[in-house]
Amino acid sequence: MKINPFKLERFFDRYEFKVKYLLCSSDSESLAVEDLLALEPDAAARLNKLWLGYTEYPGSPALREAISQLYTRIGPDEIVVHTGAEEAIYNFMNVAVDPGDHIIVHFPCYQSLTEIAAANGCEVTRWTTREEDGWELDLDFLRKVIQPNTRAIVVNCPHNPTGYLMDAAKQRELIEIAREHKLLLFSDEVYRELEYDRADRLPAACDLYENAVSLGVMSKTYGLAGLRIGWVASQNREILGRMIAHKDYMSMCNSAPSEFLAALALRHRETLAERNLAIINENLPILDRLFEKYEAVFNWQRPKAGTIAFPSLKQDAADLFCQNLLDQTGVLLIPSTLFDAENRNFRIGFARRNMPEAVAVLDDYLGRNNGWDRVNHF
Repeated sequence: MKINPFKLERFFDRYEFKVKYLLCSSDSESLAVEDLLALEPDAAARLNKLWLGYTEYPGSPALREAISQLYTRIGPDEIVVHTGAEEAIYNFMNVAVDPGDHIIVHFPCYQSLTEIAAANGCEVTRWTTREEDGWELDLDFLRKVIQPNTRAIVVNCPHNPTGYLMDAAKQRELIEIAREHKLLLFSDEVYRELEYDRADRLPAACDLYENAVSLGVMSKTYGLAGLRIGWVASQNREILGRMIAHKDYMSMCNSAPSEFLAALALRHRETLAERNLAIINENLPILDRLFEKYEAVFNWQRPKAGTIAFPSLKQDAADLFCQNLLDQTGVLLIPSTLFDAENRNFRIGFARRNMPEAVAVLDDYLGRNNGWDRVNHF
């Protein structure tokens, strides 16, 4: 399979560990191993005695049991653990759809949600959402683009990069559309449990629909990207079986220490999520004030969940703005061009403790340059 370069990941490879301020991160503030081990009195001793042999193909029983607690109808044997969410996406797109099939993908999106299927010969329809519509999903559009060869709908909620969160009524209607047409529903839920209002939290799609596949990961809500643990959960045993078999050609099985630490973290997931929500709740008002101050320059839609938002410039090109900001201050934002979206938005992240410092630098830059209020000012 020939596949296009992953624009966002190539961008991060170039800048992530070199810039002074990473103001575009999609994950939450992380922890040290000792912080996790402190959650249970004997955890350090158990880790020291951990057997470093191969682990079980679908994931360790302890980890799958801990993951199952995220769901209401899913048991440990309906979960397949992967090396991060990316491997899970790659796996699903290789086993669930075939050349000539058609999929419909919530857009803008993380590139692999469209790119892998397209590289495998699938037809991909972008289910495009727009800032002027509040990034709302249009179900009438969805109904119109379903074809006889449509195999799957792909949705991401809470959404990367916009922070959009559909309501429960829309989720139910989406599932009924998928059920009516006997379609798979791949539901990227990696920001679930980071809703700013607990009442807005959606049920996991895999709990509601027999042909839904829910995606989860340790990096976003729990701040544990370095564990490289993700998973899928589904009532559809046939899809899960195919994913386990195809995983033989990828990671095969996961890291035993990572699985141990992920299971430990998930047993205390509410503590970790509350910690990261506290950081978000401290940081979001800072962004509110910044965008209010420069309302002549930016459009700002406050997200409802997650760690990121997707504001836009009222006049200038996002890629030019982001590059000049980086060159002059060391502050990294992600232009919308890396999501194949219109060149006016940029992704900003706010779940890191040093965000206020980075925003102060951005504020100073905007002030020194007249609020970036002249087209091609530089």
